[in-house]
Amino acid sequence: MVGFGHFAGGTGPAGIATATLRDLAPHSASILDHHLLMLVTKGHGTHEVDFEMFQCRPGTLVWARPGQLVRPGGQPGLDATLVCWTPSPWPARGGAANEGDGVPDLPDGGPTHRQLAGEDEDAVINEVSQLVVDCERELSPELLRQQLATLLLRIRLLGPQPTEGHVPDPDGALPADGPRGPWPVEGHEDDTFARFHADLEAGYARSRRVEEYADRLGCCVRTLTRASLAATGRSAKQVIDDRVTLQAKRLLAGTDLPVAEIGRRLGFPEPTNFGRFFQREAGHSPGAFRAWAATSPTSHPADPINAGAAEAAEVPPQGGEPTAARAGVPAPRPPLDPVTGFVQA
Repeated sequence: MVGFGHFAGGTGPAGIATATLRDLAPHSASILDHHLLMLVTKGHGTHEVDFEMFQCRPGTLVWARPGQLVRPGGQPGLDATLVCWTPSPWPARGGAANEGDGVPDLPDGGPTHRQLAGEDEDAVINEVSQLVVDCERELSPELLRQQLATLLLRIRLLGPQPTEGHVPDPDGALPADGPRGPWPVEGHEDDTFARFHADLEAGYARSRRVEEYADRLGCCVRTLTRASLAATGRSAKQVIDDRVTLQAKRLLAGTDLPVAEIGRRLGFPEPTNFGRFFQREAGHSPGAFRAWAATSPTSHPADPINAGAAEAAEVPPQGGEPTAARAGVPAPRPPLDPVTGFVQA
């Protein structure tokens, strides 16, 4: 069996690797350094990306990106085909980076989750199957890259799951396919937000001040806030804090770094300031969140904040019936095995 977390080389000149879910050894939650496309082929279960749970059955497609934290389900009978590729430029003929070799850029945008059906499902299954076979045959890197580019373009054009919509994730980053799906609406505010989003990805660990981002983009704070509200329903300041909070959660759940070091990496020289920020944004301390994330997913509820309320409801007062848990307590998280990322054997 193979573990999957970080690439360890051996993927060939095309930078692509394939495997099946059943080949993977259990590991803890992992922060990916590569793209991971999962097409469920058998069984039912769950797959978690950045603390969002997706129900899986044959035809389910889940696309996790570099930097995201993944926790795939390990339910008995669940299996899937995995396609992984590195985000860095692939070597072209002669060892040079993608210059003049005629290979298209790989699409980045596309739904994180999609339940395939009908002709769409048939087409994606055929393309994934052919890519797996050709990877095993170690065919031309140019051919493999063309096949992957075609597959990703098809997935991108499918758009988001029709029943899901695009509600901004309160825990952090925007959906990988954007706040409106893979086809951004043209307009000045969309362009402003796209530039802000790119600048934020590069600078969230250095600054959380809206004014600095607005200055670099050549606009005023009001314009940036209006663009953020139009794209996500969140102010520019909220978008910044959401992104920092998500990264903190990833590092707390997916690494063994000390809390103080995580704070420093995110621009908090003083651990107490990081603790206050995380408490305010996430509703609990970094230590409490890490302890919750490290607990077996089969034994803790999805919300560490409300866990205490649910437990309190089970203890009846003296001479009385059990009290009701406070409203809004989510149901316990469905069973999951620990997750891993993917490496080529």
